[in-house]
Amino acid sequence: MFTRTALSRALPRAAAANPTTTTSRSLTRLAASASVTSPGSYIAKAHLSTSTSTGGAIKAAASSIANAVSGAVDGATSAVTEFDPHAVTAMDKQEPPAPGSDEGPWNHSFRLEHKLGPRLKVVALIDPSAARANSVLSVKRNSFVLSAYKDTIVYPNIEAYVQNMDPAKKPHAIWVGSPPAFRGQEREGRDLEKKLIEYFPEVGFFIEKPVSTGPVEEAFSISDRLKKANAPVSVGYMLRYLKVVQKMKQILEENNLKVMATNARYIMAYEHTAKLDWWDKSQTCGPIVEQATHFCDLSRYFGGEVDLSTVMAHSLEHFEPAGKLSKIPVDENKIAPEQRIPRVTCATWKYESGAVGSLTHAVALQGFNYSTELDVYADGYQLRLVDPYNAPVLYFRRPGDDHEEVVRYSNDDPFFSEVANLIDVIENGQGAAPILSTYEDATKTYALTWAIREASERSAKKPE
Repeated sequence: MFTRTALSRALPRAAAANPTTTTSRSLTRLAASASVTSPGSYIAKAHLSTSTSTGGAIKAAASSIANAVSGAVDGATSAVTEFDPHAVTAMDKQEPPAPGSDEGPWNHSFRLEHKLGPRLKVVALIDPSAARANSVLSVKRNSFVLSAYKDTIVYPNIEAYVQNMDPAKKPHAIWVGSPPAFRGQEREGRDLEKKLIEYFPEVGFFIEKPVSTGPVEEAFSISDRLKKANAPVSVGYMLRYLKVVQKMKQILEENNLKVMATNARYIMAYEHTAKLDWWDKSQTCGPIVEQATHFCDLSRYFGGEVDLSTVMAHSLEHFEPAGKLSKIPVDENKIAPEQRIPRVTCATWKYESGAVGSLTHAVALQGFNYSTELDVYADGYQLRLVDPYNAPVLYFRRPGDDHEEVVRYSNDDPFFSEVANLIDVIENGQGAAPILSTYEDATKTYALTWAIREASERSAKKPE
């Protein structure tokens, strides 16, 4: 995750040394920002700007940046000895890193470097911790991506960048990775999107999920502002871009099927989740809003809009006998009892189509590997998506055959697809590539996660 913002410029395509780079028009500048909410977010090809406020979140953001960048560079360490850091074509010839998890980097910057290649010129990085930002830049400058970061300037906030920005280098895109607590809201210090619209009304940007930690109605208000600005915005629900997910969509559409039910299961391995804030609902909003959001989003992607009035949920709480965990890596006594996360949350709802949805999230496994699956049912069909984060596989049954067919794709990188599609739209206009998760769509997922959390809290057993 990053907590800083990076500003950069991309060289026009005609100036790029790599002859394999082809797109319809040149992108000269891009603004990007890194994120605390998504490990390994990376800086993209042009100007990047975001801001955070003071306090614990900034500290978290700063450390996130280090985690994200170091993770990104770890996989490329051996490449540094092989590649000339000054070679303009090196950055887009690297193999992508393995996908991350809650405790590892997602490495968005790598995808931006790969997409733009030698055109990537990061002109600024916005981070309240200048020391940490410069430390991260030092790592980048000592690798094969030197040409992208050698002229990068660090700014403490977006206002400082705007005041010092060369108008001729106005960003073409912004990568937002600041903590969700500082965006998606109306009040000062929590209103990053409002500032971006004010300073860069026509600039497209990428923003990490969840869209906020504040009131749902304020997130919808921000969504309306962004819609009126009419600039492309993509939110980081990268699982939509998986080839197996798109294959599921294809099967449903080609057979004119209506989804009857979705059943999502997200069972996390908790033993190594050693961040105290993650176990504290007052800091991260709890595992449904912060973690299960990807599976709530996939459920909506297949099932359609949810009738939020139908959401029902139950939870297993920390004080109940079945909720006692043996390998919690933090001291939960440092967290107020009412803010400790539930161990299990089970929810059901109705889609507006009449279909039924369900979700089970559990903090139950030990070790490292999570268990994540999504079932989609339609007349004659069962589509079962397994392990979408690490080794996505689709198992499906069709009419006339009781055996499951298996679909796998090699070399599928949904993070790259997510990044590449947005950049294509920024360069070539709306419709140049599909943006599968808009801000408005992501806000509806945010609303569903809060509806589940609130329903589970209403029904939760109270401590004796």
